[in-house]
Amino acid sequence: MHTALTIAGSDSGGGAGIQADLKTFAAHGVFGTSAITAVTAQNTVGVTVVKALPADLVTAQIEAVVSDIGTHAVKTGMLANAAIVEAVAAAIASLDLPYVVVDPVMFAKSGDALLEPEAVAALRTELLPRAFVVTPNVPEAEALADMTIPTVKEARRAARRIRELGPQAVVIKGGHLDGDDIVDVFWDGRELVELRGPRVQSASTHGTGCTFASAIAANLALGVPLVTAVEAAKAYVAGAIRNAPKLGRGHGPLHHFWQYGAPPVGSR
Repeated sequence: MHTALTIAGSDSGGGAGIQADLKTFAAHGVFGTSAITAVTAQNTVGVTVVKALPADLVTAQIEAVVSDIGTHAVKTGMLANAAIVEAVAAAIASLDLPYVVVDPVMFAKSGDALLEPEAVAALRTELLPRAFVVTPNVPEAEALADMTIPTVKEARRAARRIRELGPQAVVIKGGHLDGDDIVDVFWDGRELVELRGPRVQSASTHGTGCTFASAIAANLALGVPLVTAVEAAKAYVAGAIRNAPKLGRGHGPLHHFWQYGAPPVGSR
């Protein structure tokens, strides 16, 4: 069976992080494993507590999974601090982990910080050179590329800048940009692709970044080519938003199993 490993923080609300990643893997028929980097107290409204785990414990989790079960793809999410970023990058290198999808999580949907400022440098220098693809949203891409991104034109420039940091490919998600369509920019050093799709008007967007990156990782684990994996992930997330269960008072979670024909949770 194909497997995928997520290295990320937990979400007590269940809509993002490890919980969203494992649901996404399962929805794609991939067996998911995990290494938890941090425990958070959060819901659809905001984050109240963040507790990062010791970096050596994160490394131990990765080694335990890979030495026994193995993995066909890896997705990283919330890494919290520089020590964890460096530990994860070292584990990826030493274990020669395949198809690493880096979601450079810096902020929760509520705007709460999930990555310490000094960890951004470690992300740029230690982790991105080991990434198969990195999937920042616009604010994250601005931090990584050190530039503002008001339009798709600047997103194209930023994608080129970020790829110079070492990842094999970059996808800048366009959800923060204005427009009726969401335009994601893909660049792998050879092919510049703009992936366009209609914007789904919904408050249920908690965990979209986690879900998108995990869907890419799941498809890569199944042997799908990268551009096709990104296109499939984009369509999957749009459907998960359209079929969201509308839970919580803030940014609600997605319906990760919508493709199985099951009604959204709570609709019965």
